[in-house]
Amino acid sequence: MLELNSTGRWEGELIQAQRDGTQVVVASRWALQLDELGKPIAVLETNNDITERKRSEESLHKAQTELAHVTRVATLGEMTASIAHEVNQPLGAVVNNASACLRWLAGQPPNLEEARKSAALIIADSHRASEIIGRIRALAKKAPPRKEWLDINETILEVIALARSEAQGNRIALQTQLSDDLPLILGDRIQLQQVILNLIINAIEAMNGVAEGPRELKVGSGKDDSQGVRIAVRDSGPGLDLESLDHLFTAFYTTKPQGMGMGLAISRSIIETHGGRLWATANEHRGATFQFTLPAGGERMS
Repeated sequence: MLELNSTGRWEGELIQAQRDGTQVVVASRWALQLDELGKPIAVLETNNDITERKRSEESLHKAQTELAHVTRVATLGEMTASIAHEVNQPLGAVVNNASACLRWLAGQPPNLEEARKSAALIIADSHRASEIIGRIRALAKKAPPRKEWLDINETILEVIALARSEAQGNRIALQTQLSDDLPLILGDRIQLQQVILNLIINAIEAMNGVAEGPRELKVGSGKDDSQGVRIAVRDSGPGLDLESLDHLFTAFYTTKPQGMGMGLAISRSIIETHGGRLWATANEHRGATFQFTLPAGGERMS
C-alpha cells in the first residue's frame, strides 16, 4: 500500500507484471482529489512505461563502468616502474632483515634478542608489501560499484602510497594537508581512489614540463560550505590555458600526445554520481588546482 505525502501526492517507480508475465517499469504519479468540503473523493493515477529508458540507463552505466576500469588499468600500466619500486622496497628490507637475523643466530652465543627484533621487522615489511599489492589488485580488479562508509583521508593516503615513488622519480615534493575533523563519506572506495590517482598523475605530468622553479604537489582535504568534504590537488606546473577550461572534462579532449582524453571525463562522472562536483582553476602565480566535493553521507549517490 503506497502512502501519500502531506500534500496528498506520491510519485515514484513501480514494477508491474503484464498479462504475458513480462515485467515493465513505470513512472507512477498519484494525487488525492478532494471535494469542495476538503473530503477525499478519488485518487488520480498516471503511469508512463519507462522500461526502455531504464534499460538504456543500465547499458550506459555498464559501459561507463567498463571504460572506467580500462582507464584505471591504463593508469597503473603507466606507473609500472613506480609500482615495482614501491613493492621492491619492503621486499628488499625483508631480505636484509632475514640476513641480519641469520647473523645474530650464528653468533657464539647467538643473540636471540636481536634475532627476534629482525624477525619482527621481517613480519612488518611483509605486511607492508602485502598491503601495496592489495591496493594494486583492488584498483586493477573489475568489479561492480560498492558503497561503503569511507574515511576520505585514509582513501587519499592509500593512493599517495602508490604515487609517492612516481613523484620522487620526477623530483616533485609531494605534501599533504589533511583536516582531521571530516565526516565519513558513503561511496565507492576504488572509484574515488581512481579520481584522486588521476588528478595526482595529471599534476605530475604537468610539472614535467617545468624546467625552472620548485616542483610542488599538495593534496589537501577539508570541509566545504555544506559541511561535506572538499579535496584539492594543487601543482606548480605551467598552469591552465583559460580557453581550454571549458573543454578539460570533455571526453576525448587531451593535451597529451599519448593521452586518451578520458581520465578527467570519467573522474567528473564518478564525482557527480557520488553527488559531488569536480572543477579546475588556474593558480594566481603558477600551476593549477583541481578540486572536488562530496556530500556527507552520500545521500544522492544512486
